[in-house]
Amino acid sequence: MKLLSTIFVIVMLGACASKMDTHATKQPTLNDYSLGEKWVWQFKGVADTGVVRVNGVDVREVVNDNGALSIKSSKGIVPIAEMIVPDLSTTPRYKWPLKVGDTWVYESHWTSEDGTKGKTVQDVEVVSYQEETVLAGEFMAYTISYKGNITNSRGYSAYTEEVILYSPEVKNFIKLTQKQEGYLYIEELAEYLKP
Repeated sequence: MKLLSTIFVIVMLGACASKMDTHATKQPTLNDYSLGEKWVWQFKGVADTGVVRVNGVDVREVVNDNGALSIKSSKGIVPIAEMIVPDLSTTPRYKWPLKVGDTWVYESHWTSEDGTKGKTVQDVEVVSYQEETVLAGEFMAYTISYKGNITNSRGYSAYTEEVILYSPEVKNFIKLTQKQEGYLYIEELAEYLKP
């Protein structure tokens, strides 16, 4: 009897582990978005000295722009069809489908608003998929860890760590935490509305 109980527990644990390992999330499609859908994030960046460098709110909403579903933000309006074009590079921000245990390298070349050119290279791992609580409520989310370096054309170089909590339901991150030499930035979903 004891042997049967042990076998049952092993089989159940194996089934649970198998179910967790096979959960994967595909990249959102245009059909996943709804007119009037809205995200509100609160963000704050603080130096080790306690000086607040940034503090504010980022609002995005799905609107109809000349017949095309688009995301409206303080930076303008972008058609969702342009936003969801698959990133076919070998070093993407998100590697779809998302699956716990997956790893890759993220690399980005960018230019800041003041014209400074930079590069980010990070090792990425999808650590877990579980319920997470943020200001906007509770959501199932992937914890994605990014660790690497950031450099720019002004000679700046720093080790950086980021953790992104990505929620398939929200189709975006619900929390972003970035740490790099003397600076901590946190952005958290404060409100999510889906009509």
